[in-house]
Amino acid sequence: MSSSPENIKLALESKAWPFQEAEKLIKRLERSGNEKDYVLFETGYGPSGLPHIGTFGEVARTTMVRNAFELITGQKTKIICFSDDMDGFRKVPDNLPNQEMLAEHLGLPLTKVPDPFGTHESFAQHNNARLINFLDSFNFDYEFISATEAYTSGSMDQTLLKMLGAYDNIMNVILPTLGEERRKTYSPFLPLCPRTGAVLQVPIVERDLEKGTVTYIDEQSNDPVTVPVTGGHCKMQWKADWAMRWVGLGVDYEMAGKDLSESVKLSSAITRILRSTPPEGLSYELFLDEDGSKISKSKGNGISMEQWLEYGTQESLSLYMYQSPRKAKKLFFDVIPKTVDEYLNHLAKYPELEGKQKYASPIWHIHGDTPPTEKVPVTFALLLNLVSASNAENKETLWGFISSYSVGASPQQYPLLDQLAGYALVYYENFVKPNKNYRAPTASEAAALNSLKSEIEALPEETQASDIQTIVFSVGKEHEYENLREWFGALYEILLGQKEGPRMGSFIALYGKDKFIDLINQALKSKN
Repeated sequence: MSSSPENIKLALESKAWPFQEAEKLIKRLERSGNEKDYVLFETGYGPSGLPHIGTFGEVARTTMVRNAFELITGQKTKIICFSDDMDGFRKVPDNLPNQEMLAEHLGLPLTKVPDPFGTHESFAQHNNARLINFLDSFNFDYEFISATEAYTSGSMDQTLLKMLGAYDNIMNVILPTLGEERRKTYSPFLPLCPRTGAVLQVPIVERDLEKGTVTYIDEQSNDPVTVPVTGGHCKMQWKADWAMRWVGLGVDYEMAGKDLSESVKLSSAITRILRSTPPEGLSYELFLDEDGSKISKSKGNGISMEQWLEYGTQESLSLYMYQSPRKAKKLFFDVIPKTVDEYLNHLAKYPELEGKQKYASPIWHIHGDTPPTEKVPVTFALLLNLVSASNAENKETLWGFISSYSVGASPQQYPLLDQLAGYALVYYENFVKPNKNYRAPTASEAAALNSLKSEIEALPEETQASDIQTIVFSVGKEHEYENLREWFGALYEILLGQKEGPRMGSFIALYGKDKFIDLINQALKSKN
């Protein structure tokens, strides 16, 4: 849709969070102005560990805000993905090879640490390339900036000299937030040691504003060492570095995790000291692993971007990032099937939406005005249960069931469904099959299963899934299940070997009534 006044009005009325963020940015620009011919969005990334899914989420969500902003304003925008790859290598992540080799390079800038995988010149370049390849696979429109290049090229020199001039004011902001011991050694400037190349966290004993230099005491020789703050001879400490980027690049919008709320405040204060306006941004909640712990690059817990795409579509990952960014969410393998089906459900409903409802749908924020039109006749959850019941080992077997259920359906007609069939096979093999646990029916359950078997046997072949579902309900009631959830739970455990399962009417229609009766017969043979 074009940015007509009516569409802008509908978008704002949708109350979708990207449009709310875009409104906040518009108000910031009205207050502070914008000397650039574009509005700049930034995402930051620290390549001290393998890029995790939170990094992708920040780019995806920022892109959603950018698209909303462009619709409302029609202004040109740009996204920068900034890699803090000049940071000192402080800790060896647990999930990397060649641990001993890496430990020998602690303290060096990440672009000077050898790549433990042996594919790139440095650890930082490996991680940068990995992130770039992943972002490119989603066709994100962004510019990648390496901190090492930004510092050494001189593009940050003017801002660094400003920060040297504001040294005392910056110290006054940071020092009250530090412990007593850290205050003794803190400096916003981290010199790179000319002798070792390490990024040093040492006190600055002298500053020369005219020459643009700082001086520290070399711990080995005990002699003073003077280095320029420009040209890549110094790196800024984290919070000051963030402010330097905001000022030097002219960043208008950057979101950050809730764990960085205090850093946002301090970096904003430093930005104001430098007589600039801090960017607008969203404070989003963190992703948690299956144990409820924060996902960490150094631990490698949770799920990686690549792992998600082994079991679910790109669109499902984008949907997961769109949903409730201000709520902490579990990010582990069991969320993937659910999110895939939520995406399919939103996609199926989208053509029926009108006005502001379209802009409130995650489909618009994932695809814009041109979402896919394929209607998938089978849910991902149903495919998983089909694999489980049929012990299928390939997509051809699954398509045999699908084409009987939806006459004439083929991989060519439903490429997305064919893709899902592949995901279902892999997901079942890795996560469902190892945990299957069939149990034998009790005497009362066996009686109910016999009744269900008789009812299903009597059905005409063309019986609709909804009618089959009604019969399953009726059998449960006839056998005095006060809570029908217990009846369906028994069916899942006895017939499928799992605690949860599909809508039985749809499953029976897809699997075929004869094969479903075979499942019942097998279960009855093992009756307690």
